[in-house]
Amino acid sequence: MKRTLLTALVLALTSITATAKVPVAEADKLKKELTPVGAERAANKDGSIPKWEGGLTKPPACYGGPGKRLCNPFPDDKPKFAITKANVEQYKAKLTDGQKALFAKFGQTYRMNVYQTRRSGAFPQFVYDATYKNALNAEIGGGGETVVNAILGIPYPIPKSGNEVMWNHKLRYRGVGADRWNIQAAVTTGGDFNLVKIREQVKFPYDSKTATPADLHNVSIYFLQSVASPPRLAGTITLVHETMDQVKEPRRAWQYNPGQRRLRRAPNVGYDNPGTGSDGLRTNDQFDMYNGATDRYTWKLIGKKEMYVPYNSYALHSDKLKYKDFVTKNHINPDHPRYELHRVWVVEANIKAGTTHIYQRRLFYVDEDTWQIVVVDNYDSRGALWRVQEGHLMQVYDGPREQLAPASALETVYDLISGRYLTLAMNNEEPETLERDYEVSFFDPSNVSKQATK
Repeated sequence: MKRTLLTALVLALTSITATAKVPVAEADKLKKELTPVGAERAANKDGSIPKWEGGLTKPPACYGGPGKRLCNPFPDDKPKFAITKANVEQYKAKLTDGQKALFAKFGQTYRMNVYQTRRSGAFPQFVYDATYKNALNAEIGGGGETVVNAILGIPYPIPKSGNEVMWNHKLRYRGVGADRWNIQAAVTTGGDFNLVKIREQVKFPYDSKTATPADLHNVSIYFLQSVASPPRLAGTITLVHETMDQVKEPRRAWQYNPGQRRLRRAPNVGYDNPGTGSDGLRTNDQFDMYNGATDRYTWKLIGKKEMYVPYNSYALHSDKLKYKDFVTKNHINPDHPRYELHRVWVVEANIKAGTTHIYQRRLFYVDEDTWQIVVVDNYDSRGALWRVQEGHLMQVYDGPREQLAPASALETVYDLISGRYLTLAMNNEEPETLERDYEVSFFDPSNVSKQATK
């Protein structure tokens, strides 16, 4: 009996691995009917989603140069129409259940301004080249928890499973590293909020043009988060080494508490433990829409749908806006978000027997052009819709730095039960995010400990 079960397990893992890499003929679709990262190149039937023409690869005239604020490359675009509580039934087929719930709960003020679809998603050519190689070589193992033989590009541009789509999001190209401010606001039902100011420094070794899979030493991301304010949280530091093979070694994490003045291992930095400065409105794995291990869920690839999703959200990134201008009661100010019709991959996650998470079921909507998650519906243990996430996507277009990549202008988590919500990834009143190529030693626990105690 044991031998039979072991054989079945090996066969199951082998079948998971075999679904990843594709034959040359299928990979060659990335040069023809698919974009270089696996999206459909053609327009949809009625042309409301246009053909992909290469994306936004050059800075617009309004851009002030490297290090300056990303400006809106589509300043003359006006809304085609607005979705409101009065007409939501007309558009419900292209809205998630979570989005429809926001209209039901906040219908007097909630609105989605829908603009023409701009397929701005783009990456550098070396990312496209690496993605093609990954299509031929990348495998998935460990029950979906292990990426094998992938580097730099999208690992699974022609996905066959939900796990592969999630890895595409987690390993999408974002440059070699970044230094950014992440401002969070947990908003009360009355509209009040206090800002949490966090500095984040990150290195993406997976995105190095010269790295091989062996060079990664099983780490895809180095992440250092330091809280600057409010005073009750200031000085708190979180260090994470995100692993590629999460079966071989789970995420390495440490936290520094200024009261204890020690950097300690922190195995609770992950899954459904509360996120830093979130006032309990998001879990650790909701940061960047989703991050970390996927082993507590089964992942089903539903397919593709045309949906209204937040996109080209440069207005929300403007330094002409103060946080109080768009962090308003019940939801962000609907004058500023931009929604467009795009094709998205839909992935359903259901909790595995024998594991725990505060979200029993989750539905992820992943943009086909960038592999960035743009909407998530999260359900509680009773099966009731609980929280709705939106990632307001924009394209970083600073071509001279080869920094062609998607990014979030803003992320939101709406709690439908409490009526509260959280915003994060804001930096409107802070310096613009800078690309930086950190040394790995910068993220060594001993170095972080020294810097923290100075």
